[in-house]
Amino acid sequence: MALELDGGLTLAMRSTDIERSIEWYQRVLGFTLLYRAEEMAWCELQTGVARVNLGFSESESVGADGGAIPTWGVTDIVAAKASIAAHGVRTDGDIQHIPGMVKLLTFYDPDGNAMMFYQTDGAPA
Repeated sequence: MALELDGGLTLAMRSTDIERSIEWYQRVLGFTLLYRAEEMAWCELQTGVARVNLGFSESESVGADGGAIPTWGVTDIVAAKASIAAHGVRTDGDIQHIPGMVKLLTFYDPDGNAMMFYQTDGAPA
């Protein structure tokens, strides 16, 4: 029997303060809280990308090594950088540009979880 994915994706991340994470992702990225399960120290937010949610489990610490890096597609990476800068979000500096392929910007949430914005540059692969 072949594996059949249902088209949904939840990116599971850790947070030292779920309430702070919920507020930050709503304010900075415009995500919507779907639910919070206090008994499991878990919440999920709707990202605005069809069937892609962001889930958080509360943890005493958030490791800085390993793990996936959510990379959000944007239509204007310069405007996206300005938007998060207005919220005081830490970035890794300038937008990286790979001509004919992509523009990238790495940024961090309050727990130090890395994320990126990307904007395609040129013909799709």
